[in-house]
Amino acid sequence: QVQLVESGGGLVQAGGSLRLSCAVSGLTFSAFDMRWYRQAPGKERELVALITSTGTSIGGADSVKGRFTISRDNAKNTVYLQMNSLRAEDTAIYYCWAQHRIGGYEYWGRGTQVTVSS
Repeated sequence: QVQLVESGGGLVQAGGSLRLSCAVSGLTFSAFDMRWYRQAPGKERELVALITSTGTSIGGADSVKGRFTISRDNAKNTVYLQMNSLRAEDTAIYYCWAQHRIGGYEYWGRGTQVTVSS
């Protein structure tokens, strides 16, 4: 059974930092591309950052460039999102996503809430 479990969310003041984690089980983690998405109330889900199975970070939302960093630890089957200089507009539920590098089924976590107070 495939599981993606996010953690690390919470309440933080503007300008602060959080590190989200997504622990993955039930698949060959090193063969999967990983992404972080977020969804704010009343808005569509937005791609935040992505990292390939080989560890290359590609693109991501312009609004988080220079502030958010995605990384992965294949030994721990975990992907991270380091979020610095947080803003109120970063408030959202953050979701972890996985797909095999050659395509196929997309797996989602249940999300973790991030709230940034201004």
